[in-house]
Amino acid sequence: MAPVRQSERFELFLEVGRLLSSTLDLQELLTIVMQLSARVVDSETASLLLVDPRTDELYFHVALGLDPQLAKIRLKMGEGICGAVAQSGKPLIINDCQNDPRWSSKMDKSSGFVTRSILAAPILLKGRCIGVVEAINHREGDYSEADLRVFEAFASQAGVAIENARLFASLQGEKVKMSLLFNEMRDAALLTDGKGAIVLANAAARRLLGLGAEGGRIEALVEGMTLTPSLAEIIAAEKEVVEFSAVREEPQKLILAGSASYVRDAQAGGVSGRVVVFRDVTDERREEGLKRNFLSLISHKLKTPLASVTGYSQLLLSTFQKRGAAGFETNAAAAIQAQGAKLSSLVDKLLNYTVLEQLDRSSVVVTEFPVADVVQEAVRSLETQTAETKGRIELETEPGLAALGDPLLVRDLVKNLLENGLKFSGGKPPEVRVRCRREGALAAIEVSDRGPGIPPEEVDRVFRKFYQVDASFTGQVDGWGLGLSFVQKVAAALGGTVRLESKVGEGSRFTVSLPAPER
Repeated sequence: MAPVRQSERFELFLEVGRLLSSTLDLQELLTIVMQLSARVVDSETASLLLVDPRTDELYFHVALGLDPQLAKIRLKMGEGICGAVAQSGKPLIINDCQNDPRWSSKMDKSSGFVTRSILAAPILLKGRCIGVVEAINHREGDYSEADLRVFEAFASQAGVAIENARLFASLQGEKVKMSLLFNEMRDAALLTDGKGAIVLANAAARRLLGLGAEGGRIEALVEGMTLTPSLAEIIAAEKEVVEFSAVREEPQKLILAGSASYVRDAQAGGVSGRVVVFRDVTDERREEGLKRNFLSLISHKLKTPLASVTGYSQLLLSTFQKRGAAGFETNAAAAIQAQGAKLSSLVDKLLNYTVLEQLDRSSVVVTEFPVADVVQEAVRSLETQTAETKGRIELETEPGLAALGDPLLVRDLVKNLLENGLKFSGGKPPEVRVRCRREGALAAIEVSDRGPGIPPEEVDRVFRKFYQVDASFTGQVDGWGLGLSFVQKVAAALGGTVRLESKVGEGSRFTVSLPAPER
């Protein structure tokens, strides 16, 4: 009979393996574990206790065919047979429970069931006990050492299956959370696979692009849109994050702005897809256009009368000075001339800025130019201002350094940074240092000063147009808050970046990085 018994047990173990791997639903799996516990060692019933990680106590998940009230019973580590097994991490056979001091009568009193014998095994995972499974009352006498070995192997299989189910449940929970966050995002978001097929789209993206449940391909979505940079450039880009804009003219104008990020396969090491996040900026761009047109119109309307004011005030000033007129008349003419010149300068800056607002990479004519020549031209244009402030500009340029872009725009960019350094000197003669060097595939132009510095909370704001740090902090007397906005706009249009480092009381350093030609 022994070979038959062994054959049946082998077949049962095959079935056990199949059943334990048949589901990742934790509750369903625990019920299967419970049912199999009695079968594998031919017992009347079985129970499963799990460790509560918060209290380190054992509680009954389920007891096959026994009173549900058992679920309310909890055992401390070391209490009863199951508590002893959980504490030691070793299986245990008790063939005479009624006379064993380790046996707790709590369960029998609660359920009315009479326990004669118990075979208990810990469910271990990486050396940690996560539960105890017990078979109760062998149908054919006592439990044997062979039963113990079989039951211990079963508990080991059950532990792996339970952990897998728990991990799956945890992943499902995280997936639900992420899905809720993804769908509740105000910005539209898409997830594509490596071939451009849309795997996931949130509600905002579906609403904005009219996506159906079937998804589609990213190429089809952008058909009829003008992308900057192009889709091919976005896909081929080496940068982790690529910012883009998309414009559709028909059936009604739609302007989108967003970014595309790589999703990398940690195992394969390649790109497994992309996350594309974007939003509708049509109204914002329309408002910006209206503001730009308004500024341009006002600036043009002011330019002609201002030319008369500054021209005639200069003539009056010269006339009064030649005649030796009274101080009041001369001072009045000088004040009109000076303030008119400032207002004229603002109008010129506004006009330049309204043109620049429409600037993007597609509208810039890119050429290779020597960085030293452009920077020196910017320095020369400020010789008068440097002398008036008793300042000093130091220039250090790497020989042969070249950049790609519009040299006139770069000259004006550098000029704005130099003007900033000369203005914000903290009451001392200004010292501005310019260093130009190669940084990998980029040409870096670094402008540093020894002014009052910029408080950390102001760093992100200084690039906004018309924004100025509090005059009580900087000691500024002149300026319109357009210089740094101009710098950032030009750098972006040329495919570069601006980085600001500043320490209060020590000064600021602006680093403009522009594309450089290959060596």
